[in-house]
Amino acid sequence: VQLVESGGGLVQPGGSLRLSCVASGSTPTVNVMGWHRQIPGKQRELVAMINRSGRIDYADPAKGRFTISIDNVKNTVYLEMTGLKPEDTAVYYCHAQQLLIGVSYPYWGRGTLVTVSS
Repeated sequence: VQLVESGGGLVQPGGSLRLSCVASGSTPTVNVMGWHRQIPGKQRELVAMINRSGRIDYADPAKGRFTISIDNVKNTVYLEMTGLKPEDTAVYYCHAQQLLIGVSYPYWGRGTLVTVSS
């Protein structure tokens, strides 16, 4: 499974960005997709995740500001971010879980940088 992110960039505080991640390869076996981020100097952390059935989980910093969605036909997961704050500055990584015979395999994209600054 290959993951390619896009949509990062520089945005002012209070602004919005939409991240996209396209999955290719053995996509029928992918059951969960999501976004993590790594803030400089900190460990990578979950932002939001969604499964093929539409079940969604958000980390606390994302609740009320970020919206994750998935297009199962396009094998694309989106992260709509609003009300961005400087502390949201991070590299955002797309994540996918492939389920094969009961074993889950993780895949990561290369990341896209989001910078929130005036």
